[in-house]
Amino acid sequence: MISVSFVCLGNICRSPMAELILKHLVKERGLEHSFDIKSFGTSDEEEGNPIYPPAKRTLRAHGIEGEHTARQISLKDVINSDFVLVMNSSNLFDILRLTGGEFGSKIFKLCSFTSNPRDVADPWYTGDFEKAFVDIYEGVNCFLEYVLKEKKEAIDYDLRH
Repeated sequence: MISVSFVCLGNICRSPMAELILKHLVKERGLEHSFDIKSFGTSDEEEGNPIYPPAKRTLRAHGIEGEHTARQISLKDVINSDFVLVMNSSNLFDILRLTGGEFGSKIFKLCSFTSNPRDVADPWYTGDFEKAFVDIYEGVNCFLEYVLKEKKEAIDYDLRH
């Protein structure tokens, strides 16, 4: 099983959008038993809150459903993840500070898997949830293609058992 943790600041917009998009894509491919997918915030300010309504509406408009409750990431969560995918440079610095610079081989900016590496702008501030969705969807889709190539044996094993 491949453990993926998405991270943004509050865990109510971008990272839960990424979590639900990846869950949707792996379910479409019949691979839900090969992945453990979660999302977290670097801050505790939204802990316990549901996905932000405009983010949820944007997902629903694209046929993606799901529930989510915000939570803050811990060092244990990083250690137990195969991949930690952050939304922007600020999140990256927060995770590196949390880990003391350790575990860098599993920490990536989500859109680093695309042909146009970039930060995912925070729609809490921009108000542009559709742009965030497009960037996140592209990042998640490219990440999934990467994992399907790089972790093929693990996924094939899960499919046989």
